[in-house]
Order: sequence, then C-alpha cells, then structure tokens
Amino acid sequence: MGDKVYTVLFLCPHDAELGVMAEAILNRIGQGRFNAYSAGSFPSREVHNETVRLLETLNYDVSALYAKAWDEFALPDVPEMDFVFTLSDPESDEPCPVWPGQPMSAYWSVPSPTAIQEDGLALAEIYQELSDRIRLLVNLRVDALDRMALQHELDTIGSPFITTPAAPRSSRSPDGPAYPIG
Repeated sequence: MGDKVYTVLFLCPHDAELGVMAEAILNRIGQGRFNAYSAGSFPSREVHNETVRLLETLNYDVSALYAKAWDEFALPDVPEMDFVFTLSDPESDEPCPVWPGQPMSAYWSVPSPTAIQEDGLALAEIYQELSDRIRLLVNLRVDALDRMALQHELDTIGSPFITTPAAPRSSRSPDGPAYPIG
C-alpha cells in the first residue's frame, strides 16, 4: 500500500453502535494505513452504553467516539473518502445513507446490537464479526488490485458468511491472492 493512508467512512442509520465500533476497530488495527470515521443519517444523541462498555473492556480509548451526522463529512475541509461502507441490520426497516462521489463502497450486513437482546455475549459476537471483516480489509492488497477486483473483494468481505481472516474466500489476481498468506 505504500505510504498512502486511506480514509474510510462507516455509515449506518444512527451511528450509535456499529459505526462507532467499526471506527474504533479500524483506527486501532489499521493505524498508520487507515483513518476511520463513522456517521449516521439520523444520528443518536449518544453512543450505545453497552458498546462503550465493551470497547472500554477491550482497552479502546472511547473519549473521542460520538454519534455523528453524515453531513459533517460532506463539508469542503473534510478529507476525501477512499472507502465508504454501509453497515446495517438486514432485519431493520431503517434506511441507510448512500454516499455521493466516487469512493469504493460496499454494504456489510451486520445485526444491530440493540436489535438483539442486550447481553455481553451477543455484542461481543458482533464486535468479533466486525473485527474479522476489518482485519480482512486491512490485509487486503489494495495497491495490487484494479478497481473491479477491489470492488469484488470489498463485496466478498461484506458477505454474511465471510467472517474469519483464516479462510477468506478471495478472488485471485495474476500476482497471487488479494490477501497476504501466512
């Protein structure tokens, strides 16, 4: 990936759970290669309490996390996004925002923590699924793929059955797999 730092926006309806969780995960494991942000079309007043507790338990700094409106990222002085991922519960009837422009984008179907019974186990499972997908993104050889192949990989990462970095289903480019081996 060279010296380029990619900017990523995670969009969801309220930016109270999934988006801020994904933002925190990518900023930690993609540090130096990715800058992550999150936003919602109808942001909540605050981040989901159980989400904050889980992230704190996992030693994340949650002091800068807050529910943001997506239009904060449409201002002229905001960095241009390289990737935009829409996170949404497939069972939800809530609309997800669509990002204008030309960033690479994909839809990741992830259950909403508040749609599930509020227990630590369900939230931890959602955290793990997001973390696994984000690890696949971080390990993706973005610079080795053309736009179509990259889009295919992003869509594959978003597939509901792709959740572990140990066995990604990726396409192969002439230079080898899109994910580093080993």
